[in-house]
Amino acid sequence: MPADSVIPVSSNMNDAIASEITPAEAPKCNIAVCVLASGSKGNAIYISNGATSILLDAGLSGIEIERRLKSRGLSPQTLDAIIVSHEHNDHIQGVGILSRRFGLPVYMNRKTGRAALSLLGNLNDQQFFECGSAFSVKTLTIQPFSVSHDAQDPAGFTVQQNGTKIGIATDLGIATSMVKDHLKNCNMMVIEANHDPAMLLEGPYPWPLKQRIKSRSGHLSNIDTKQLLQELKHDALAHVILAHLSETNNTPQKALSEVGQAFSDCNARLTVATQDVCGSMFEIY
Repeated sequence: MPADSVIPVSSNMNDAIASEITPAEAPKCNIAVCVLASGSKGNAIYISNGATSILLDAGLSGIEIERRLKSRGLSPQTLDAIIVSHEHNDHIQGVGILSRRFGLPVYMNRKTGRAALSLLGNLNDQQFFECGSAFSVKTLTIQPFSVSHDAQDPAGFTVQQNGTKIGIATDLGIATSMVKDHLKNCNMMVIEANHDPAMLLEGPYPWPLKQRIKSRSGHLSNIDTKQLLQELKHDALAHVILAHLSETNNTPQKALSEVGQAFSDCNARLTVATQDVCGSMFEIY
């Protein structure tokens, strides 16, 4: 199934709210989102309101992130910052080189910074945030919140602009009350749907790794994500992008089929982000 595979849950008013824009178009209003890559081999999300552009994680090589940006008509020179969710290599591989090459500040919390120090090298500018306290990168307001994952101090985020709210939570073993509270009333979400439980249990991973993935500090299953979205869906939710799918323990078809059940009475569009192909650019009006 190609990148950004879609279940056409509805074709009414939200089609005008969350629209796909062509690679050469610059974001025109509110927030545009493009998942450059998502999965265990590398993660990066481009977010822009036209005046401010950020990368949320940079887990591919610097060269590959530049290539994927350019494939969507985007210039790395227009980036204003990199935001880091946690220190795992599939989220930080390209952070150091991009920071040095383009003079980008890097935002992370202090525990993540200490854990990632040896992997990042010298950064152009390092800024620290605290989970629970909002900060701004130029015209974007970013709210980091704590998630349950096997890292030092992992974070999810919401990004807001002129009343539009994007939620990102792609590495977490359980959706806590805090996570649900922060993800309320989002117009778009990039949310983890890592594995199909049966595929994980019957698959080739050693039992300790299976236990880690299934644990409260591991990754959400398709079923977990369906249940979360059943709680979070609302009339103004326009688009959900399923992220961090396991290439071994999941398929886009299974993720879309399972999670799509949450949207039987909702107008949101549901798509899948993939590892090897840059996703489409989606704009929230």
